[in-house]
Amino acid sequence: MQVPVAAVLNANTKRETGKKAQYGNIAAAKAVADIVRTTLGPRAMLKMLLDASGGIILTNDGNAILREIDVSHPAAKSIIELSRTQDEEVGDGTTSVIILAGEMLHAAEPFLERQLHPTVIIRGYVKALEDALKVVDELAFPIDTNDREQMLKIIASCIGTKFTSRFGTLMPELALDAVRSVTVDVPGSNREIDIKKYAKVEKLPGGSIEDCRVLKGVMFQKDVVAPGRMRRKIASPRILLLDCPLEYKKGENQTNVELSKEEDWAALLKLEEDYIERQCAEIAKHKPDLVVTEKGLSDLAMHFLTKAGVSAIRRLRKTDNNRIARATGATIVHRVEEIRDQDIGTRAGLFEVLKIGDEFYSFIVDCAKPKACTILLRGASKDVLNEVERNLHDAMGVARNVMMDPRLVPGGGAVEMAISRGLFTRSASLQGTQQGPYRAAGQALEVIPRTLAQNCGTNVIRALTKLRARHSEEGGSTFGIDGNKGTIVDMKELGVWEPYEVKAQTIKTAIESATLLLRIDDIVSGLAKRDKLAPGQSSAPQKDDPDQVDSEQMIAE
Repeated sequence: MQVPVAAVLNANTKRETGKKAQYGNIAAAKAVADIVRTTLGPRAMLKMLLDASGGIILTNDGNAILREIDVSHPAAKSIIELSRTQDEEVGDGTTSVIILAGEMLHAAEPFLERQLHPTVIIRGYVKALEDALKVVDELAFPIDTNDREQMLKIIASCIGTKFTSRFGTLMPELALDAVRSVTVDVPGSNREIDIKKYAKVEKLPGGSIEDCRVLKGVMFQKDVVAPGRMRRKIASPRILLLDCPLEYKKGENQTNVELSKEEDWAALLKLEEDYIERQCAEIAKHKPDLVVTEKGLSDLAMHFLTKAGVSAIRRLRKTDNNRIARATGATIVHRVEEIRDQDIGTRAGLFEVLKIGDEFYSFIVDCAKPKACTILLRGASKDVLNEVERNLHDAMGVARNVMMDPRLVPGGGAVEMAISRGLFTRSASLQGTQQGPYRAAGQALEVIPRTLAQNCGTNVIRALTKLRARHSEEGGSTFGIDGNKGTIVDMKELGVWEPYEVKAQTIKTAIESATLLLRIDDIVSGLAKRDKLAPGQSSAPQKDDPDQVDSEQMIAE
C-alpha cells in the first residue's frame, strides 16, 4: 500500500509544530523564572514596577512583581498564575514556586531533544514528586504552637528576606497576635483561621512604623450620622447590627399613587412617619447604645434614635459588619421586628470615634475574646505602607500555616538538596526510560540553594559542591546556604525554618504545573482568523480559496 505524500508531510509538520510549542512553553517559563530569580533570599534585589496609574512600586515579593507584568504567551500566563495560587493557598513561597517550575521545564528539554515522549518524562516527574514528599515528611518535626518565643523566631526566619526584617520582631508579633485573634477551634474538625475575612489591614500614612498595632476589635472609616447630637464615645456599648434600611421602603418597580383629595397627601406622609417611628420604637425597646446598618437611615429615623439616646452608623460594608458581629458576639438582624435580646453584641469594651488626619474613624475595640481584628499600620508614606502590608500578609500566612499544621522543615535550600540526594539514591531502583527524568527532577530542585548562593555573590560551584558533600554525610540533611554570608551552615544552629505546609505546596505546585505544560503539544488560536473575517462572513473554509484547501481533499489527491 502506497502512503500519500501529503499525509506524510502533514504528520511531520504536526510533529514539528508540537516540538515548537513545547520549546516555546519552556522558553516562556524560563523567561518568567529569570525575572524573579534575583528576588530570592535575604540578599535579594528589589524590582521597581511601574503600575497602570503611573505609580512606582519597590518590592521583592514574587507575587506582587508578576501581578504587574503584562504577557501574551499563554504558557507564561499559566506560570504567573502559579504565584497567585501559591499566595492564596499558603501566603508564602511565591518566588520559589516560579523558579522551581521554570527549572523543571528546563530540565525536560534535553529529553525532548532526544525524542523521548513527553508522557515518559511526565511519569518520571510524578514518581519523583511522590518520593520528594516522602523525604519532606522524614525531615519534618512537630513544634509547640503555644510557645510564643519559638513562634516569633519561626515567623522572623521566614520573613527575614523582606523589607520589614530591619524592624526586629515587630512584624512577627503583629502577625502572631492577629492570627491568634481570629483562630476558632471547630468541634470535630481542624481549626478555622480565616485571615482574609476577619483580619483587616488598615493603612494610615503618618506616625512611625513602631506605632503599628493589632486592635482587639474592628476599625472602619465612618462617623455617627448626627455628630453633634449622638454620643461618639461609649464604654461597654450594647451594639445592634442590621442589614435592613431604617427608612420608608421605596417600591421595587415604578409606583404610582393617585390622590383625589388634598388631605390624602398628608395622610400618606403620616403613614411613612408612623412606619419609621414604629421601627425606632422597636429598636429602642432593646436598649442598644449603638445601631449599625448596612443600608440607609433617614433623617426622621435619626431624630427618633437621637431622642432615645442611641448612636447610629449607616451604609457600612457587609464585610465590616461581619467582622463587628464576630468581634462583639452580635447577630446581624434582617428585620427590625425580629430583634431579640440575644442578638445584641455586648463583648466590646469601648466604642469611640476619632479624627485621624482629615477623616473620622470608628473604633469598636477592647473586645473580650474577639474572633476578628484590625491591624493598624502607620508609616511615613503610602509606598512604605504598601510594602509593609505585603510583608505582613506573608508573615500572617506563615503563622497561619504553622498553627494549622505545626510542623517545620529546615530552610536555606536544605530540604531541596536533601530531596535531590534522596531521589538520586532511589533512582538506581528504577528501570527503563523513566530513570532519566526522575533523576533530572531531583537535580532541578538544586536551583533553590544555587540561586541563594548566586544572590549572595559567593562562588556557586564551590558552595554547591560543599553542600552536596555535607548531605552525603550522616545527619547532614539539615545543612543549607546561609543567605547572608553564602556559607554552608547547619540550619538548626542558625534557626532558619520553613513551615511544612509551604514547602510541600511549593514542590507539588511546581512539578504538577511543569507536567501540565509538557503535555501541551500545540497552541491553537482562532483570533487571527476571526479578525480577518468581514462582518457576516462565515468562518467555514471557502472552496475557491487556495489557502484554505481541505486537508482530506489534499490527501485524496
